[in-house]
Amino acid sequence: MFSDLHYSFGGLVVEQLTRWELRYVFYGGPGAGWLHVLTHLAPSDYRVPSVSRLVHAADWHEREVEDLFGLVFEGHPRLGDFVLHDDAWHEGVAPMRKSFDGRQPVTHRAPDQNWKPRQIVEEAGAFLMPIGPIYATATGPVHFQLETVGEDVIRVQPRLFYAYRGLEKIAEGRRAEDVLLIAERISATSAFAHSLAVCQAVERICHMEVPPRARALRIFVAEFERLRHHVAAIEGICESTGLAVAAAQASILEEDLLRLSCVLTGHRYLFGLGTFGGLTINLDDSACNRAAAQVREVAEKLSRLERMLSISSSFLDRLEEVGHVSAGEAGDFGLVGPIARASGVSRDMRKAQPYSGYDQIEFEVPHESEGDGYARLRMFFREAAQSVRIISTVGQAVPGGQVRAPEVSFRPGAALGWVEAPRGAALHWIRLGEDGVVDRYRIITPSFANWHGFRLAAENFAFQDFPIILATFALSVHENDR
Repeated sequence: MFSDLHYSFGGLVVEQLTRWELRYVFYGGPGAGWLHVLTHLAPSDYRVPSVSRLVHAADWHEREVEDLFGLVFEGHPRLGDFVLHDDAWHEGVAPMRKSFDGRQPVTHRAPDQNWKPRQIVEEAGAFLMPIGPIYATATGPVHFQLETVGEDVIRVQPRLFYAYRGLEKIAEGRRAEDVLLIAERISATSAFAHSLAVCQAVERICHMEVPPRARALRIFVAEFERLRHHVAAIEGICESTGLAVAAAQASILEEDLLRLSCVLTGHRYLFGLGTFGGLTINLDDSACNRAAAQVREVAEKLSRLERMLSISSSFLDRLEEVGHVSAGEAGDFGLVGPIARASGVSRDMRKAQPYSGYDQIEFEVPHESEGDGYARLRMFFREAAQSVRIISTVGQAVPGGQVRAPEVSFRPGAALGWVEAPRGAALHWIRLGEDGVVDRYRIITPSFANWHGFRLAAENFAFQDFPIILATFALSVHENDR
């Protein structure tokens, strides 16, 4: 069954009193809808067949569940030492189990004193080069294990979760309003996108109708966030190749957008805007028009920067045919967002599974076919241009009316919320009990999907290419280590 699905993948586990619930979520292109595959286990049963050999995108999901819940996926080629590192934790902790009290510190740890990095390359002269976990171009701790027998990197193993925060566990037992604060703090650079996904999940549970003005303004703000993120990604790529002037120009544009965000909404990173049923503030029509005009000025400068970069041979030499990921690999690993679209996988949640009125907005979903670093750079430029187009369109025709539905009346239930965050598809599943108390909250971020496939680009290229390839992926450690 799984091998016949041309869908992207997400997975979650729910521990109930009488059974385990394993939910495999698949989503495809326009009109394909959602497919939820459910399987149940007895509460005393901790073993389930792995699907990772059929759906490789499930690989990291199963490893995460094994570490956090203690379920064992039979047939999985590598379990353990994932979220809870074996050199810092012992097996069997299972912090996501209901019996684990997240309010109490773990006072006794029995880590594996004999742990050492797993080396896969066994040729004569092979050696492992560790980088990190403090790494200059990453915004959080990540340990790269690079294996080689010469100048080229043969194997890359990113070791993440040094900053694992247990946000899903923190949400349990809290009210739904608290989850909004948690979602915004998954990643500051995608704060509004994640809060919007949670809002939509709760709104589905409570059958809330979001006012048309709020739906339009949600799009306006979401595209503002996407534009700012993509400009920052372009800055990072320029910096990784040593183009200090180009990086500075992009940095100035990012700062312009951050200041504009603050003037428009009161927060540089758009915190505090999302709420169930709409937005917390009403953005004035004239303010939206002024912001759209300023965004168009930024777009003109960004376009000039792109033209200059496109004729810089030394810059292009560092990106073209470097860090290649094929369309088949991107689909197999479940890559999302601009990274997947640079390899020809053109799925975008705004088109594939429209939300908040995106189906009524004219815009294109750019895609490239080369799958190299230059294709990923072009994706950031092309998607930024589309965001400017959407901002201008929406800003000129925001419907009148309220920006928030009447006070929410919470009810028990479960629902999935989704968005096309700046880095790609983000899924938030939430189950509410009585009075809006959270029973289970599941976060699937685009960085989790794209970190899984990062090694595809970094392997079989020279060591000096590694930081550049990393920059073209625009990954977030914090968004992964949720």
